[in-house]
Amino acid sequence: MVESKTEISVEALRSGNREEFARMVDAYSGPIYRLALKMLGIPSDAEDVLQNTFLKAFQHVKDFEGRSSLSTWLYRIASNEALMLIRKKRPEITLSDISPENDDNSDYSPAQFIDWRPLPEAEFLSSESQSVMDSAVQHLPENQRIVFILRDVEGLSIQETGEALNLSEAAVKTRLLRARLRLREELSVYYGERLKKGEKNERS
Repeated sequence: MVESKTEISVEALRSGNREEFARMVDAYSGPIYRLALKMLGIPSDAEDVLQNTFLKAFQHVKDFEGRSSLSTWLYRIASNEALMLIRKKRPEITLSDISPENDDNSDYSPAQFIDWRPLPEAEFLSSESQSVMDSAVQHLPENQRIVFILRDVEGLSIQETGEALNLSEAAVKTRLLRARLRLREELSVYYGERLKKGEKNERS
């Protein structure tokens, strides 16, 4: 998450300054909503997470000790809200299944890799490619999805991602690697077809 150009005063927030809280909401609503939407895939659910995140922030800002950045703290709240909503909507999933602390120690070996570098850049920037990418992210296990979104989409560092999810840096790296491998495998199917289509057109 990119910090606001005008730094938010934590002291003002703790003192109950509503104008400062409004500035915080204005500065961070976009990134928080984007995180929730990519986690949940449903705009109305993302809006619920957005509202609950700032409600919780308002209620607990006096407890914020500043050990992490304000943005990391907000991401932590939003991540918890998104994971709780997943649990509520999918009761067959246990808390350990979606908890960021849960670590599957089994190795993950992708079935196939396609080298899609020969594709023109426009292929990767098209709305269809973006839609395929979003769908692939939605197919990731929840505890890998949240790490991938925070690190590779929102641009948090490994350390910040760990602070937001209460994970060690080693655990963040493990989940991130698995998420990237899964995405690469799934996207290989799509881009493999695009490559075949391009080669076919060249021969025509």
